[in-house]
This record gives sequence, structure tokens and C-alpha cells, in this order.
Amino acid sequence: MSEFLLGLLGERLAHGSGAEVDVQSLGSGAGLSLLGLFFGCSLNGPCKQFSGSLRDFYGRFKEASEHRDELEVVFVSSDQDQKHWQDFVQEMPWPALPFKDRHKKMKLWNKYKVTSIPSLVFVDAATGKVVCRNGLLVVRDDPKGLEFPWGPKPFAEVVAGPLLRNNRQTTDSSSLEGHYVGVYFSAHWCPPCRSLTRVLVESYRIVKETGQKFEIVFVSADRSEESFTQYFSEMPWLAVPYSDEARRSRLNRLYGIQGIPTLILLDSEGHVITRQGRVEVLNDPECRLFPWHPRPVLELNESNAVQLHEGPCLVLFVDAEEEGELEPAKELIQPIAEKLMAKYKAKEEETPLLFFVAGEDDMSDSLRDYTNLPEAAPLLTILDMSARAKYVRDVEEITPAVVEQFVGDFLAEKLKPEPI
Repeated sequence: MSEFLLGLLGERLAHGSGAEVDVQSLGSGAGLSLLGLFFGCSLNGPCKQFSGSLRDFYGRFKEASEHRDELEVVFVSSDQDQKHWQDFVQEMPWPALPFKDRHKKMKLWNKYKVTSIPSLVFVDAATGKVVCRNGLLVVRDDPKGLEFPWGPKPFAEVVAGPLLRNNRQTTDSSSLEGHYVGVYFSAHWCPPCRSLTRVLVESYRIVKETGQKFEIVFVSADRSEESFTQYFSEMPWLAVPYSDEARRSRLNRLYGIQGIPTLILLDSEGHVITRQGRVEVLNDPECRLFPWHPRPVLELNESNAVQLHEGPCLVLFVDAEEEGELEPAKELIQPIAEKLMAKYKAKEEETPLLFFVAGEDDMSDSLRDYTNLPEAAPLLTILDMSARAKYVRDVEEITPAVVEQFVGDFLAEKLKPEPI
């Protein structure tokens, strides 16, 4: 375990007391099994508020839980000012990644796909696999830590209970058995949610008319039952009752929801097909690709560009303006993308790199301008928006060997980043 933690966190951690913490000591005892990674910033109000709640939770857990030795928390900061960071860390009873270790911090943000703060991700201390992506809800819903280690439960178990239809009739969640299921986190107060709902209603109709077993379960983030009722009246599918806040929270925790709208697609056994249901629905209005299994390579467009901010992305820019002209570029990099996806799927981990091809259009021009890329085409790049870093391979001919070496060097941290 110590060797794994050293790779994840480095040799030394900082502590509010001013002392250094030897990372090997975290895993040297018989107990440590769960690591909570607290991503935040001292200047962020919600982070400061959550830090206080986490401090209370941590204190109770370490004092009273029979699992006290099995849990540790480490703060992963995005602070830019060392004095602010130091003042914040001094309030924490747990250690933190050193302020200057920016590289380790960004690796953790990317590895666990953190897109908003505060965020608390619980991972297996021996393997780094995610146990619970939404620790904020753990702290709120399980203040005494009675449900430790907060590991994922089957969807059927978490959703179990009555589900509503908008005609006020109910059906039991067991009716979902054997169906593809979309778990739809949304709210009426959110304009992008309302826009997606209008598209999703049509997608739902199209898929149902093909005879496929498909259902959607709405998990509301509305601020009142009246808003929920009004919004749900527009939906032809099922919903968790608004009054069942505990079940709604457990579903948010199960899928680590960090923002709305989010549409999670599940197969007939309750396993996640994709967390990017929103992008898939918008990109495939005729539902030809349902149930939207992840594709190794995407054509960059406005609806999927949001994924550029979810971790490092390889983008191959080519000189293509007409539909279909991107196919040769996709075919060139697809085997490499498929190989990488298969490798990480076998380890039950998310792929560390997404793959895109981009032609000549306004979207590509904006991305080139924003990241200050040369006008060359073809141009092979890896863009890491959260780290504000780019890696560029500008060669006359892009071959599979060139792409494979570029990807391998990036994953082995052999490439030198340029600032975005």
C-alpha cells in the first residue's frame, strides 16, 4: 500500500501544525483502507464552509468510530497564494499536498475528473479506485460515519421503492428490471436542464417506438415540491418522489453528481454505459446510436466540447470542411483509442485520455485561438484545460506510430507542457 500511496501523493505531506507527514506512515499500519481527497481552495466560500463541516465529521469519526484507523483525508488545493493556502491548512486536522507540488495536484484533479469545488472523493487506499465520488453528501447524510466505507451499491438497491408517473400513479422500481435506464438529474430552475428535457422527451419517444425496453428516472434538484410538480408534468417518464430526499441524495452520491443536467445511461443489469448521456442525446437526435456506448473517437462540436474540460484530451486537427472528410483522421487514431479504452476498462478505471478529431470550422478556430495553437494542419495535440497546459506534435505526416508514441510519452510524463 505504501508504494501506491507514494506514487499518488509523493513522499511528504504538509500539516497545519507545521510538521511534515511521511506518506509511508499513512499506509504502514494495519488499518488504512480509505483515502478522502478533499479538492478545494481557501478563497472559495463553499470550500471554507464545507471544510468546517468536514472538520466536525472527521473529529467525530476519529474519536468514536470503530473504523477510525481506516480513514485518512488529504487536502488537494487549487490555491495560487501560499499565505492563503497556509492559513487554510492550519485549520485542518488532516494533511495536505505541499503547496509547491502543482504537478501532483493536477494529476489528481485529472485522474479523478474533478470539475467543481468543493469536492471530496473517497478512494481505495491500496489501489486508488474510486469508492465514492460525492463525499460531500456522505458528510451531510451520514454525520456519524455509520455507513463506512460508503462504497457503491447496485442501482436496483439504491433506487428501490415507489416511482411516480406525472398522472400521480405509482409503480415499483422493480418494473425497471431488464430495461435500459436513463437516470436524469435535473431541475426546473436550470435553463440548460429545461433545454435538454425538451430534446430528451423526443429521444424517449423515438426509442420507445422502436420497441426497446427503455425507461428514464428523474431525480429532481428542484427547490420546492411545487417546482418539481410543474417540471415533472412535462416528462413522460418516471421520477423519484420529491418528498423522498434520502433516496434522491443516495442516487446523487452513487453517481457522484457534480452538476446538472446529468444523464447517466445504464444497461439492463444496472451497469453504467455512459455518464455523458447529455452529450449523446444532443449529438444523436434520431437515436441511431442508442444506447450510446462510448465511442473511442469523437468529432469535436459545440455539444461535446464540454468534455475538453473533464481531463486531458488528444485533438487531431485536420484540413476538413465537408461532412465525411474527418473519417480518415478518425480511422487513423481509432485503434489507439480503442486499445487505451480496453486497457483501462480491464482495470475498472476510466481512460486517462479522450480522443477527438477537429476540422475547419468556427469551433476549431475558437479552440485554436484560446489555446494559442499554430495554424498547421494536420496538427496533433493534447490539451489539458484544467492544468492550462498543452502538448503539440507538429510534423508533416501524422502516422499511427507517431500518435502511439505521442500518447505513450504523455502517459509516461515524458512530454514537456507548454502553457495555455
